[in-house]
Amino acid sequence: MSLRTETRLLIADDWEDYALLDSGHLQKLERFGSQTVIRPDPQAFWQPARPVETWRADARFVTKAQDEDGAGNWEILSPRAAESWPMRWNGLTFTARRTAFRHMGVFQEHSVHWRFAQEAIRAARRPVKVLNLFGYTGMMSLACAAAGAEVVHLDASPKSNGYGRENQDLSGLGDKPIRWIADDAMKFAAREIRRGNRYDAIVLDPPKFGRGPKNETWRFEEDLPALLDAVRGLMSDRPLFIIATAYAVRLSYLALAQAVRDRTEDFGGVLEMGEMALPQQGSDRLLPTALYARWHAG
Repeated sequence: MSLRTETRLLIADDWEDYALLDSGHLQKLERFGSQTVIRPDPQAFWQPARPVETWRADARFVTKAQDEDGAGNWEILSPRAAESWPMRWNGLTFTARRTAFRHMGVFQEHSVHWRFAQEAIRAARRPVKVLNLFGYTGMMSLACAAAGAEVVHLDASPKSNGYGRENQDLSGLGDKPIRWIADDAMKFAAREIRRGNRYDAIVLDPPKFGRGPKNETWRFEEDLPALLDAVRGLMSDRPLFIIATAYAVRLSYLALAQAVRDRTEDFGGVLEMGEMALPQQGSDRLLPTALYARWHAG
């Protein structure tokens, strides 16, 4: 079997409840459902469509940190600003919220992978078991479960898993088989290999740096190769897909894809690689967000 490679730009243009309204001068103006926010973005080097001082929003994230995950605080700009509120995507309902690390309870650019996973699971026409590592508040897990998969969702944060469970109920998926596990990804993967558990599809969205529930450390450049080895060891005899993404790291998508290729070349199929981006409303401008490598059986 030969492995085919493709380079693609994935644009998250399938939202009704989210819009990138403007961007530039290292900031972005976004609508998340009923709320509009201004957040820093170190990649928005260009001129905004409208002067930043004319932007109107419900809240603005303020930080002195250069790191994309640096903590800060929210400046409330409108009396209608909410702490949390509902949003929807493709039949799923979840809660958006302003967090101390500028995030909003969802990484909206990942809709390109949620939709891909749903289509692959439905097209398989067989039972599919998915492992979602670094799963955050569970949108990928919900998308896979809604498509008929059995899902193991893992995140080091019990709070994120709790939000994921709430989103499962909000989406009317309470009867779907999703296991919500708070654990260190490396330790969990090693135990699963020893137990003989295997998965047809694995998703990993690791941070640049993180800590497990017992203060285990995760450093992307140091730990990713070993985790990819574990991912390879966890794949079933009928693998369906692997999705890996990377944020805020000094890395090319070629490096990420070639690391994935080392573990999937004997599968054949297709290895896609490239960037993920958000489209700016009323413009042909795209805001780059992440790198990805995505293997699938083809």
